[in-house]
Amino acid sequence: MATEATEEPHLAPPGPRPATPGAPARRLPAAAEAATALAVAVGFMLWSRNIQVNPLIRVGQVSGLAVLQFRAAVLAVPLLTAVLWAAHRARGHRWQLVLRLGCAVVAGLGTGIVAGGIAVALRGTPWGLGGQDGDPGTLLGYAASFLRGEGLPDVYPPGFIVLLAEWARYLRGGHVGYALKDLQLLLSAVLGPLCYLAWRTLLRPAWALAVALPAAVLFLDPIRPYSHLVMVVLLPLIGRLLTELAHAPRMSVRTAALRGAALGAVLGLLFLCYSGWFVWSAPGVLVAVLLLVPWRQGSAALARAAGLLGAAAATAAAVGSPLLVKLAEHGADTVDRYAYFDVYIDPAYVLGWRSDRSGWPAAWAWPPPGELAGQTTFALLVLTGTGLALALGLRRPPVIAAVGCLVGAWLLRFWFAGHMERDQAVMLYPRTTWLILYALIALTVLSAMLLAGGARGAWLRLTAERRVKLPRFLGRRLAAGSLCSLAVFGAMAASWSANRYMPQGPQTDTMGIDAYRAHLLQRADGSCPSYAPGHTCAAPHPDWRPQDSRNTRLWCGNVEAKDWPAYCGGTAPFTDRPG
Repeated sequence: MATEATEEPHLAPPGPRPATPGAPARRLPAAAEAATALAVAVGFMLWSRNIQVNPLIRVGQVSGLAVLQFRAAVLAVPLLTAVLWAAHRARGHRWQLVLRLGCAVVAGLGTGIVAGGIAVALRGTPWGLGGQDGDPGTLLGYAASFLRGEGLPDVYPPGFIVLLAEWARYLRGGHVGYALKDLQLLLSAVLGPLCYLAWRTLLRPAWALAVALPAAVLFLDPIRPYSHLVMVVLLPLIGRLLTELAHAPRMSVRTAALRGAALGAVLGLLFLCYSGWFVWSAPGVLVAVLLLVPWRQGSAALARAAGLLGAAAATAAAVGSPLLVKLAEHGADTVDRYAYFDVYIDPAYVLGWRSDRSGWPAAWAWPPPGELAGQTTFALLVLTGTGLALALGLRRPPVIAAVGCLVGAWLLRFWFAGHMERDQAVMLYPRTTWLILYALIALTVLSAMLLAGGARGAWLRLTAERRVKLPRFLGRRLAAGSLCSLAVFGAMAASWSANRYMPQGPQTDTMGIDAYRAHLLQRADGSCPSYAPGHTCAAPHPDWRPQDSRNTRLWCGNVEAKDWPAYCGGTAPFTDRPG
């Protein structure tokens, strides 16, 4: 991957340029890149729906996963062959186009395979992951309530609920359970391309893919993909805002305001879909903005920066106003008291997530032991990368954005956790694990890019002094080889992710139970799903609007009554069932 910097060492695109007649022609490759990534992701997911296996037996699941890999290889091998050929033979602009499209295809295949695996897991049932239980049940209740004209919840982000309700109204005959499956598959598929395209506003194709592919596959949560879609797009979007702020003194006031308004509109839309990442990132991002404001460049520069930030803030507030107003009215009365598995582990462990189901390994084996004071080799790798990014790129807006999100999430994580016993509130602090790990991954890739930029400078100096002569196309060939490696990693990682959601019975207590539950519910005509266990299923219950919890103390999820005193103190408000 380091070789991409041989063509441009900067992390962000150069400052704004005046429009030229050729600008539309330059936008065409970008449009083709975006369309390719999205088409491959959605197309592969749709193609996967005709894989004919029994998803309730393990042999059927393995066969389905194997077919996904075979189909991905059928698409990827000719593409990667073309990229390798172009690295050796194509001219500059053609090579760049082939590389862009190659990276777009790999980004689309990454989460396309995961979404395809979910389609296999849900084969034969019209219901989505989770059926009517857990978080899916809450979403279905809110969407059905909205369709009945009962309004939106007080502080829950309304974006996905409205989308789910309208999708059900116009495309699923009012059946929100079926609409949820559609959106789980669709949003899971496009998460990778959207993450990649967001990073493309800051980085060149191969570097954007190096951040986006592992992040998208790792953080994808098909049960509620909208929340993590917001996270993976938000970080590079903040980096774009900081980049524009750094370039603001060279813009006109009108240009600065327009760019700020455009970024603000996207931020507002993301905020309506999930607000937690904004809260946890806010302290660090605010400091980053203050550091990048051109305080010493005169009143004209300050006016342009103020126009950019003011337009961004005003537009974001206007678009996000439905949720902002609700938070202002009811935010203080909404307290999250649900404690799940990750609430009970070492709060300083931020390199893995277990959700609210312990599954395997056993709770006593988590977090996994590391070689050095409990820290794994992976932990040392990302921390080393973070240190290098701080040393080499602390003035680069993308690095500043990642550091800001990391520091903000780190501080609020321990603030909420430190007051958890006193306030009897969790406030979703374990979810900062994802944001912290995402920032660490991004900083590690950015550090590699910065090192590559330094190596390029040394290479050019040595070449100018005739001390060394390297092959002309070495950079291209290394980039092509790196893309091949990323493609293999993406396929393997996507299979790992999809495998976790293959149906497993309730006795396993893993993420596979969500697909299993979807096979236990009747269809709208009263028949059972094709692979319902024992050919028996239950009628779905009405989707009632969820009621806010009235608990005043922590609720220890997945903890037996006998263990309640050791986990939450006091006596459990229930008794263990016999046996």
